[in-house]
Amino acid sequence: MPKLHTAAELEKYRAEILASRDPAKPCIAVCAGAACDGMDSAAVAAAFVAAAGKLGDKIEVRTTGCHGYCEKGPNVVVTPGDICYFEVQPADVPDILAATLKGEVVERLVYKDPNTGAKAVHMNEVPFYKHQTRLLIGDNPKIDPMNIDDYFAVGGYAGLVKALTTMTPDQVLDEVKKANLRGRGGGGFPAGSKWETTRNAPEKTKYVIVNGHEGESAAFMDRAMLTGNPHKVLEGLIIGAYAIGAHKGFMYTRHDMPLLEKHVRNALAQAKEYGLLGTDILGSGFDFECELHFDVGIFVSGESSALMRSIEGNAPEPRPKYIRTSVNGIWDKPSNLNNVETWANVPQIINKGAEWFTSIGSEKSKGTKLISLSGNVVNSGIVEVPMGTPLRTLVFDIGGGVRDGKTLKAIHFGGAMGGSIPADLIDAPLDFDGMSKLGAPIGAGGLLLMDEDTDMIEVARYLMDFLVNESCGKCVPCREGMQQMLQILTRLTEGEGKKGDLELLEDLIEVTGTASLCALGKTSGDPLKSMFRYFKPEYESRIAGGSEAK
Repeated sequence: MPKLHTAAELEKYRAEILASRDPAKPCIAVCAGAACDGMDSAAVAAAFVAAAGKLGDKIEVRTTGCHGYCEKGPNVVVTPGDICYFEVQPADVPDILAATLKGEVVERLVYKDPNTGAKAVHMNEVPFYKHQTRLLIGDNPKIDPMNIDDYFAVGGYAGLVKALTTMTPDQVLDEVKKANLRGRGGGGFPAGSKWETTRNAPEKTKYVIVNGHEGESAAFMDRAMLTGNPHKVLEGLIIGAYAIGAHKGFMYTRHDMPLLEKHVRNALAQAKEYGLLGTDILGSGFDFECELHFDVGIFVSGESSALMRSIEGNAPEPRPKYIRTSVNGIWDKPSNLNNVETWANVPQIINKGAEWFTSIGSEKSKGTKLISLSGNVVNSGIVEVPMGTPLRTLVFDIGGGVRDGKTLKAIHFGGAMGGSIPADLIDAPLDFDGMSKLGAPIGAGGLLLMDEDTDMIEVARYLMDFLVNESCGKCVPCREGMQQMLQILTRLTEGEGKKGDLELLEDLIEVTGTASLCALGKTSGDPLKSMFRYFKPEYESRIAGGSEAK
């Protein structure tokens, strides 16, 4: 691996990579994302490697991160042409190789419309893909996450080169502010304003952090990014560190994903070896180091201040909100934390400019959003669409509608601290502010579909049970208030609801929302708030002793 001392050396090396690659040479990309891995895509990849090896140098085989279409794994994409094969098994490998060499297609493995029988061969023809704008996750099929050269080949680290060689830290900060990049971790707070607070803090030592904890129920976008293209996230972090004036960073993620750990550790090691981490990066005079840290297996460790305490080596307990981590974070030093998706947006903003970024999305929510589509949906997977996209597009055009021909009842966003809206709001746009007003904030982006048979009281009970078990127990309103709410919800699901239960739930929601220390307790009642707003008759029927509403 060459050490790249200057930006010119990096660009020369990139040109050499591209010159050495024949764009006409067939390449078979096998998805090794979490869902496909669970369906033994490793066996498929091994079969391709073994069989292709016998053909000499005619076909390249690449094991990649998530392709997005989790429902149809194991997935394979063949280039040129972006030919998509689904539910591939090792026994299918000889047919795919033979067809690829002849420039043909294995018809039985391409997408087939369940209603019309129409086939779609190329990625831009498959309904799941053709309605998306895949700016962040679209490179996954082109990249072996263990090979930094693949990231260079798709333009990786060009944003860092531009920032370090043609822009001052203030100019980088201004570009991110002009782009109106809002945090993708849940709150939608402007990233540029957050960066500026840390940059302007008087303390000289500053830190930047990737929050890759992703503990939200039914959310798995960050894991797809970190496992499939870790260098994109790291590049964004280094650019952010340069703008803020930080020389040390942390990537904080889950302890329970060996493949993710392997890919992130490898990315950090490669970046260090190539000279993209360390001292005098690309001859710019800027120094930056990054460490990998892991959670301790509890949901609350993803809360910003708890996460920072965890990095310090302390118990991951939240701090009072009057302490601003942007000014007093890790070891009481200014610390800027953004989630994986937020950092991944930074290189493209610097590369293409704020004007390009703001041309995508809605009036106040710019760019694209990664969504985890799950629940009673035909096509589960990871979706990327422009902000402002109608929910109907997500649910029906991309998701294929509700499973088993059933009727849509509700859409839930935001995991255990999110909210549910009824099916008649299906045309609402995917927008930070609009969804919050409806009572179903986007959160990190977990979208759960619920069909006509869903018991909304059981959903609330399930979510509350999760939060009770994940509470750190530090503050009384959260620890005791949620336990009381869970007991009431449990009674309701068991047909033992009592008069006054709903009023008591409303009181508990208000107390925990006002007095809890961190967002876990403060928003623990949000699912119930949305359900009381849209599905209250279903709750009232349990008190009255009537039949269970569906």
